[in-house]
Amino acid sequence: REFLRAINQFAVTLTEMFLSNGSFELQLWNNYFHLAVAFLTQDSLQLENFSQAKRNTILAKYGDMRAAIGAAIRDMWYNLGHRKIEFIPGMVGPILEMTLVPELELRKSTIPIFFDMMLCEYQLTKSFSRFEDEILRKLDSEVEGGRGDEQYKQLFESILLSCCQRHPELAKPGENFVALVTGLLERLLDYRAVMNDENKTYSMSCTVNLL
Repeated sequence: REFLRAINQFAVTLTEMFLSNGSFELQLWNNYFHLAVAFLTQDSLQLENFSQAKRNTILAKYGDMRAAIGAAIRDMWYNLGHRKIEFIPGMVGPILEMTLVPELELRKSTIPIFFDMMLCEYQLTKSFSRFEDEILRKLDSEVEGGRGDEQYKQLFESILLSCCQRHPELAKPGENFVALVTGLLERLLDYRAVMNDENKTYSMSCTVNLL
């Protein structure tokens, strides 16, 4: 709770003193995002790793702070306005790591940040290739490290497609991007699932599909 108060105060200070053109501090904003994501993703907050009894005790005393911190990160991202482009692709990896945390409300509130990144880059360059390249690269290492699941794949697909459909200029390229990411995610999850499988034929099939 102390950290949550501190990070919220940090956010207020950034917004009030270091956001306008004359006083914008890129490094301070970077520090905020990286610090908040690091706190949100720390092992001690991943309630699904605890016994049901311990989870209930933590929820009764503190609640699940991950959703609250994720919402704060989301709001701070949108506060950046035209400055967002300065954080693409650098913030793609940390945002991806945050959205992969297996907490439903957190995922629902933060996955739309990806569309905002796509839209921001597209409005300036008529493509979102820098964002796309970075998320594909980071997704590979994140799933290999044990993150991601079927629920995430479904949420990513439904949320991003819904966002793209509301912007005609991004409908088709957005649909292609979502298909690419969800296809890769499906193959990465399959490959991870059979890494230690004794069925060598199935393992080889998943490897071929991934390649």
